[in-house]
Amino acid sequence: MSDWDNVTIIGKKARGTGGSGPREKTVRSQSALNAARRAGNVVASEKKYASTNVKGDVEGQRLTKVDRSDDIIVPKKLDVSVGKAISKARLEKKMTQKDLATKCNEKPNVINDYEANRAIPNQQILSKLERALGVKLRGKDIGAPLFKKKEKK
Repeated sequence: MSDWDNVTIIGKKARGTGGSGPREKTVRSQSALNAARRAGNVVASEKKYASTNVKGDVEGQRLTKVDRSDDIIVPKKLDVSVGKAISKARLEKKMTQKDLATKCNEKPNVINDYEANRAIPNQQILSKLERALGVKLRGKDIGAPLFKKKEKK
């Protein structure tokens, strides 16, 4: 028999009618994976990475820079006035930390960290807090109203 007699089939019928080989199966739960291991099946795991264009965290870039540096770099901290402005505005609106966190789509411990000045400043979270409280938390005039009240004529 020569190489010309061999036929290679590509597509659906490549496995033959009887299913000549075991079919690959994706396991989605830990219990199914353990069952496959007990049965002695071949098990391979692959990590799938997201291929979408997700905007990266700038804090990661800063940490890489810190990692490559020999100097001791202190992480950025919030100013004391920011935490006081958050708690004052929240109490004026008669909100709990949990209420504010729900309104900003954050966890209550994030709000607690910002009020206690333990958090590393994140501009997105600060902007959410500004909108929810109606108070400036960045730049000059921290604690001032975000929008000036319209005067009636």
